[in-house]
Amino acid sequence: MPRKTKLSTVAPDADLPEGTVVHIRALLPSLPPAGRQLGEYIVANPTAVTAMTITEISTACGVSETSTVRFCRAIGFHGYAELRLALATEMGRVQGSGHVGRVVGSDITPADDLSAVIEKISYADARAVEETAAQLDVDVLKRVIDALVAARRVDVYGVGASAFVALDFQQKLHRIGRVAFAWSDIHIALTSAALLGKQDVAFGISHTGVTRDTIEALTEAGRHGATTVALTNFPLSPITKVADLVLTTAARETTFRSGATASRLAQLTVVDCMFVGVAQRTYAETRTALEKTREAISGHRVAARGAKR
Repeated sequence: MPRKTKLSTVAPDADLPEGTVVHIRALLPSLPPAGRQLGEYIVANPTAVTAMTITEISTACGVSETSTVRFCRAIGFHGYAELRLALATEMGRVQGSGHVGRVVGSDITPADDLSAVIEKISYADARAVEETAAQLDVDVLKRVIDALVAARRVDVYGVGASAFVALDFQQKLHRIGRVAFAWSDIHIALTSAALLGKQDVAFGISHTGVTRDTIEALTEAGRHGATTVALTNFPLSPITKVADLVLTTAARETTFRSGATASRLAQLTVVDCMFVGVAQRTYAETRTALEKTREAISGHRVAARGAKR
């Protein structure tokens, strides 16, 4: 059976100034060693790079100028001058936003006091949501919503921290009368995927995009004709190869925040966008379903003193 045309959130010649660092960070795992060295250096020192020549950055990273040009083209720019201009534009916007002096992407260290921990976490979480929204491909999102609205049934696969996001998505869809199931056990996921068909949607969530269980379940669902969707932080990761539609997040995890905090908030942002999109498209039945479900659980809430139940 021929596979459907794949749509991704990444375009090689995309207009990237607003999210150049985000874009590079997302591509790091797919880059060759020299490109990864350059990418990591730029992500860690974006402001400094805006003042560096191609010779200076190549020397700083221990790579050749040819490798630097190759890196720029691999991430969607015609050359280093264009990349530097994009970074300067982005850093200028950051300075204009009043974020100068804040440690945007730093890890939490043992020496940080609780106030610093709060600031770093809240700022990083807010940036994950903002950057995810900024780079989200509206056309791909619309196609995913179209598929969800038309679906007879939706399977959602996710393990670890992504399993909680999968359950949230399932609960939201179920609340408005859509038939949806969230699976984190690979055996159950595979048996469910084997029963899907052309009228169904299979949705795989993996921050890294390399989670074997999620990839296997999505592959099985696609083999039976279901429309497959992947939600990942890395647009060239293995899970994107088995998905018809790819949505990406833009979260950065650090030592104390590995795989379970900023990434989860970014994923939930995309889930909320999909949910509201489906609800808009099915407005009348959604309103009816929400009223019925709200009434069904109303008796299980403790009324405030003096208030009517």
